[in-house]
Amino acid sequence: MRTRLKDLAEQAGVSTATVSRVLNGKAGVAAETRKAVLAALDVLGYDRPEKLRTRSEGLIGLIVPELDNPVFPALAQAIETTLSDRGYTPLLCTQSPGGTTEDEYVEMLIEHGVDGIVFVSGRHADTTASFDRYHRLRSRGLPMVLVNGYAEGVDAPSVSTDDAVAVDLAMRHLTSLGHQRIGLAIGPDRYIPAKRKVAAFTAALARRSPPEGAAEHIVTTLFTVEGGQAAGAELISQGHTAIICGSDLMALGVIRAARARGLKVPEDLSVVGFDDSPLIAFTDPPLTTVRQPVSGMGKAAVSALVSEIRGAKVSRTELLFHPELIVRGSTGPVPVLP
Repeated sequence: MRTRLKDLAEQAGVSTATVSRVLNGKAGVAAETRKAVLAALDVLGYDRPEKLRTRSEGLIGLIVPELDNPVFPALAQAIETTLSDRGYTPLLCTQSPGGTTEDEYVEMLIEHGVDGIVFVSGRHADTTASFDRYHRLRSRGLPMVLVNGYAEGVDAPSVSTDDAVAVDLAMRHLTSLGHQRIGLAIGPDRYIPAKRKVAAFTAALARRSPPEGAAEHIVTTLFTVEGGQAAGAELISQGHTAIICGSDLMALGVIRAARARGLKVPEDLSVVGFDDSPLIAFTDPPLTTVRQPVSGMGKAAVSALVSEIRGAKVSRTELLFHPELIVRGSTGPVPVLP
C-alpha cells in the first residue's frame, strides 16, 4: 500500500496523505486534486475503489467518421473527457468504408437509450446528403450537436473551426516568406469544411493585385496521404513553390511527392497542413500547420449538449473557433531561381 500511495502521489503531484484522503472518500480535497489522483490510478493501471465509482448521469452517443485521420481520435478524446467530467458516459461509434453507417449507429444508440448525440464531421457536413435524418431525430426530442459541418435549417447547436481564418493564416504566412505561386490541395469539395477553404482561398487570390483566378491553383483529391501526394505532384508540376493542404495527412503526401521529384522541403517547396494532429510535430521536417482548437471545441460541444438535455435552449448560430498557425520546419523563404 505504501508503494502504491507513493507511486500515485508522484504521478499526481500531491502528497501521500492527499492520495489516502481521495482513496478513502474523505472530504476537503479540491476537485482538480481529486481528478489528478483518479487520473494517476488510471495511468498506473490500478482499479478505482468501489466507493470512488460515480453513477453516470446518462449515456451520450459520439459518432465520428473514422480513426485513420489522427484529428478524429483527438476530437473524440476531447469530447469523451469532457463528457466524463460532466458525469456522462460516452458511447463511441466509428465508421469505416463498407461498415456500419451513421444512420445504423443512430438507431443502435436510440435502442440503448442515449440522452443525446454528438456528430463529428458526419453526414451533416456533406452538402449532397439529406438532412431529413436530423429532422427526424429532433422530432423525437433527442438533443444533438454538430461538430465541423454547419447544417442550415437543422435544429441543433453547431461548433466548427473557422476555415476561412485557417486559409487566411496560411496565405499570410506564405506570402510573408515571398511565395506568389501558392496552391491548395483539398479533399472533396462537397464537404462544408473543404468548400469553405476553397472559397477563402479563391477570395484571397481575387484580392491580389492583379487579381488571379483560382482554377489552376486548386487540386481536389482525398483527405489522405495518397490524395495529398497526387495533388502535390500536380501542383508542383505547375510551378507552385508553396502548397496549403486540407489536412495534415495530405501535407505528408505533398512532402512525399516533392521528395519523389528530388525536391527538398522547405528549401524547394513550402508545405502547410491543417489540424495539428498528434505527433505531427515530430515528422521530417516538423510540419507547419494550422491547429484546430480541439479542446475548446470539445468543451463547447458538450456544454451545448448538456444544456439541451437539461431543457435549456442553446443558440442555433454556428459557434466558430479561431484556429492557430503553428510554424515549424516545413515552410521557408521562396526559393531563389538560378
